[in-house]
Amino acid sequence: MDEYLELVDFQYEEITYRTTVTKKFANRTGYLPPDPRKVIAFIPGTILKVLVKEGQKVKKGDTLLVLQAMKMDNRLLALRNGTVKKIYIKQGETVPKQHLLIELK
Repeated sequence: MDEYLELVDFQYEEITYRTTVTKKFANRTGYLPPDPRKVIAFIPGTILKVLVKEGQKVKKGDTLLVLQAMKMDNRLLALRNGTVKKIYIKQGETVPKQHLLIELK
């Protein structure tokens, strides 16, 4: 019983429940919605091509880079209009999942 904390109130819709939670659950990070200004690697892979430069204006739907993963070439697109603020990768680099690739402003 040591792994559980004391009883806590948990509200869901209009009902309050009293329950115990684990330390892992109590210390979890909350959900953060994705930031459309940041292009993140959705899978580990290798950067085949970077098609933009810092300071370049892009439109929603423009291809920013090509990420090769599992023998497939994935074209990562701009999710919004903007200007390339910073490029965090270079061609040929291997990146892990959730790695920040490009940031728009």
